[in-house]
Amino acid sequence: TAFQRDAVRGPVARTWEGMQSLWGLFFGPGHAAWKLAGLVVAALVLFFSFATGDYRVAADTRIEGAIQRALAAPFEGYVREALVRPGDVVKKDQLIARLDDRDFQLERLKAASRREQLVKQHREALANHDRTQIRVIGSQIDQAEAELNIAQEKLSRTELRAPFDGIVVSGDLSQQLGAPVQRGQVLFEVAPLEDYRVVLKVDERDIRDLTVGQDGNLVLTSMPSTRLPVRVARITPVSTPEDGRNYFRVEAKLQQGAERLRPGMEGVAKITAGNRKLIWIWTRYLVDWVRLELWTVLP
Repeated sequence: TAFQRDAVRGPVARTWEGMQSLWGLFFGPGHAAWKLAGLVVAALVLFFSFATGDYRVAADTRIEGAIQRALAAPFEGYVREALVRPGDVVKKDQLIARLDDRDFQLERLKAASRREQLVKQHREALANHDRTQIRVIGSQIDQAEAELNIAQEKLSRTELRAPFDGIVVSGDLSQQLGAPVQRGQVLFEVAPLEDYRVVLKVDERDIRDLTVGQDGNLVLTSMPSTRLPVRVARITPVSTPEDGRNYFRVEAKLQQGAERLRPGMEGVAKITAGNRKLIWIWTRYLVDWVRLELWTVLP
């Protein structure tokens, strides 16, 4: 039988016959489909052997203000008035919110009344030429004036004002009027409108290919038709776990601004990391996975 003949010939002979048969399919008469398939495979091999392209690292991106100033409660108190909400544009020294000042008003009135009483006593001591009382009451007047200044300073700090022209990025007290606040509690965050930084969340598999100074483009969800040029400015060497993967924070600078740009906008940035073969670009994750699995299982 055919199986017995194959067993007698041995593996080398069988392999040689198989190669001859395959050669006949591709280069012998007929078999047009096989010849066409062979040409396609050969063309693909040649293409992937020589074709190159720009290798770009893609990452989810968020726009942040270059600086963000926090406005914190200067003391324990209650929210009296909130005049802005996140997304509102504010001017420098614009009133943002006001804390309850009734206790400080009473302190100021008390200090002012005590000062007036001491001033009257001081005048009486001057009229009576009582030097001892003049010195004692003079010291008390100084103390009362200090208390009055403190009360006025506390009153001025009940008003939270914008530190510069910018946009409110966090803090909504409109539904918390009368709510208590703790000293140091952050009530608002304000970011400038003209200075931004681009924060990329780069997968740990791609962080090795990024260096400071590389250029790329950013497309925001709210502006899909606009490409904003960016340049890598800083790579943070600390990873953050999220959704089962590790990500590195990479900061970039915008090379060209946009009028509609606002902190908090999100999109996707692609950083050009050199010119590589297309086959490497398309299969790099698979190759890395195979290498890691082999390293794990091999002794």
